[in-house]
Amino acid sequence: MRQADAIPVEHLRVSTFVVPTDAHESDGTFEWDRTTMVVVEAAAGGETGLGWTYASHASAVLVHDHLAEVVLEKDAMDVPAAHAAMTGIVRNLGRRGAASMAISAVDVALWDLKAKLLGVPLARLLGMRRACAPVYGSGGFTSYDERQLRTQLAGWVSQGIPRVKMKVGREPGRDPLRVEAARTAIGDARLFVDANGAYTRKQALALASVFRDLGVDWFEEPVSSDDHEGLRLLRDRAPAGLDIAAGEYGWDLRDFRCWLQDGCVDVLQADATRCGITGMLGADALCEAFATPLSAHCAPQIHAHVGCACQRLVHLEYFHDHARIEGMLLDGALVPRDGALWPDLTRPGLGVELKAADAQRFAA
Repeated sequence: MRQADAIPVEHLRVSTFVVPTDAHESDGTFEWDRTTMVVVEAAAGGETGLGWTYASHASAVLVHDHLAEVVLEKDAMDVPAAHAAMTGIVRNLGRRGAASMAISAVDVALWDLKAKLLGVPLARLLGMRRACAPVYGSGGFTSYDERQLRTQLAGWVSQGIPRVKMKVGREPGRDPLRVEAARTAIGDARLFVDANGAYTRKQALALASVFRDLGVDWFEEPVSSDDHEGLRLLRDRAPAGLDIAAGEYGWDLRDFRCWLQDGCVDVLQADATRCGITGMLGADALCEAFATPLSAHCAPQIHAHVGCACQRLVHLEYFHDHARIEGMLLDGALVPRDGALWPDLTRPGLGVELKAADAQRFAA
């Protein structure tokens, strides 16, 4: 494309929505009763791209005060150039955390915009390797009583989702009983557990054998994802058949490369609301180089499209909170069918639009 054919980004709008959860929720290390969604709308050439992240309002401020100045007038067709400019402008603010999530929301909006300008679904723009992305139902919060836990997990299985995940780590002594209750409820479906870094190394090692005996085959963040030695210890000594997973707090490719080089994980996770679609594609390339499977963390409406383009993807997380919010606020939100999300190839971009009137009542 000649420079004269550039389509400049004309407008960048950012909004924050705070949506209460449908019940009190907690995992091994955190408790919450609301989820904040920062939404970016990028306009060019008569089209508007939609992107979002699950962060605090601080990320919205960063978009407005810093990122907009380097994205506006950039060619909407050159998303990597805008991504590089955003990375550069936050150098003195700190690249990780809120800044990365702000960059990611804009990055997603720009990829959606580019696909809409070309009139193609985002999955096709990125290059589809598969028609659908397998999902696992994710929730099973530590704040749930046994009845809530059984009902939620069994509900996903009854809907045709053959793999589900629950939270552990809040009360390590009770976790075997909770996992046993979950196993009874879901029958032969695959069962994952996520400790969110709550366990010590020795606790995680002891429970790894207990969980495996109950048919668990995925142990996510058994120790902090910053504890590379601990993750590697778990990966080396956990029972056969129990995959160690981490990576949801990967902000850029250096983070993903370190987990892979250090031998920390059997499956790497990545989240496009934290590393952008640009980063997600890079994480997938690293997984290919290291012969490691990739799993997409949360934000199912974004990952349905990028996941279909990832060569190493094994599944994506159909997280209760995000699936609920995206269904409430986005027109065209996908729901699982046959245990997977199938991008709508009749709609351009991500295939979703913000329900502005519905979203407004949650505006911050």
